[in-house]
Amino acid sequence: MWIYKPDYYDRFRCAAGLCPDSCCQQWEVQVDADAAAYYRSLPGALGDRLREVLRTEDGDTVMTLVDGRCPMWREDGLCRIQSELGESALCRTCRDFPRLTHDYGDFVELGLELSCPEAAKWILSAPYGPLIARQRPGSGVPAYDRETMGLLKASRETALTIISERAIPVGEALALVLLYGCQAQSELDGGETVPFDTAAALSEARELARPGTPSALLDFFLQLELLTPRWEAMLRSPRPARWADGHRALARYLIRRYWLQAVSDYDLYCRVKFITVSCLLIKTLGGDIVSTAQLFSKEIENDADNVDAILDAAYSHPAFTDDRLLGLLLA
Repeated sequence: MWIYKPDYYDRFRCAAGLCPDSCCQQWEVQVDADAAAYYRSLPGALGDRLREVLRTEDGDTVMTLVDGRCPMWREDGLCRIQSELGESALCRTCRDFPRLTHDYGDFVELGLELSCPEAAKWILSAPYGPLIARQRPGSGVPAYDRETMGLLKASRETALTIISERAIPVGEALALVLLYGCQAQSELDGGETVPFDTAAALSEARELARPGTPSALLDFFLQLELLTPRWEAMLRSPRPARWADGHRALARYLIRRYWLQAVSDYDLYCRVKFITVSCLLIKTLGGDIVSTAQLFSKEIENDADNVDAILDAAYSHPAFTDDRLLGLLLA
């Protein structure tokens, strides 16, 4: 069994009380069954409080928010459960976050969630490099079609190479990734595998591009579920930024996180559009890229309904057509 992870994965440490946007607010934390049973069995004041705030519906247990905060989140920014019982007493969600695990059966990819401010710093500032590989005993059963996964792995490496080419401006590199995603989808559908000609693709991108409308992009995101007033305010009053190295790192994160997921439904191109639209939105909103990208992830990536809405709109929403996206990327 092979395990792959970015080189900064093991260096991540929670900022705890110094975190500028704690994961202990706005989200109702899902509590796994073992932790819920343990919490409800605890004696004393902590056990009494946990029994008050744990809520089970349709088989799922969550920690009910109080004034938008986890009731276990103390004023000093630390967790009451961890403080009184130790880290091992945390439920699985709190123990794992912001660590990501993509288990494909016979290999696993690990990463960090962009929605964590401390993780976002690592993701957006780390130099480009291959994932670190290590082998552990055992061999799992592949949960995918081998040929399909082989195509996706190879095309992902090509996409990462394109976006990481510093001689190509970020907007142009994203335009190339968009067009390459179309080619990769064709190959996934059984078409011929051919080398990607970046010069020809860039010329094609300029021919296809039509003026895009950032307002249409913003209007679409305003129609999704909104978690925080700050996010809504940013969508209504954007401060567009210039493309920067942070956007290149953002694209790499999104490519690594979402590209291989197409093995489940063979729909790569909607994910390529999700990657492109996400980078465009974060550039359009402006501000400090770490805080903007982190809030984007909290509002979008951590809301499955919002992610599904974007994937569904990839082929139908007028703001997401190839020509409009290319227009915005090459402007």
